[in-house]
Amino acid sequence: MKMKSFAAALILSGIAQLAAAANPLSVHVLNLQDGLPSAQVDVTLEKQAGKQWVALASGTTNADGRIPALFPEGERFDKGIYRVTFKTGAWFAARKTDSFFPEVPVVFVVDGKVAHYHIPLLISPFGFSTYRGN
Repeated sequence: MKMKSFAAALILSGIAQLAAAANPLSVHVLNLQDGLPSAQVDVTLEKQAGKQWVALASGTTNADGRIPALFPEGERFDKGIYRVTFKTGAWFAARKTDSFFPEVPVVFVVDGKVAHYHIPLLISPFGFSTYRGN
């Protein structure tokens, strides 16, 4: 019976990974202070429209520090300027750790040259780093 449950879990995991792979945007947060994934970080996604930002989606990182599918399902990921904002101050505060940055906004350009964009964020209480992942 346990083997059937394990097989079912593998199948469901594979299906979830395929669904996430179809999504054009993922994020990942790692805490450099302890070298672990940062679970429960709130993240928002916006698109620039003229001089304003339009909210598109939000989510919270999972136990692996990831949101594998941040872009709204069924919507077109059009070319443009987007902003992913990581709510790092609240995350550190919940862990009773002082931090300098209340949030980390990452503004990036979608040029349509690739099908998937990945935004990793490495954080510590007083610094951060990000780059274009894949």
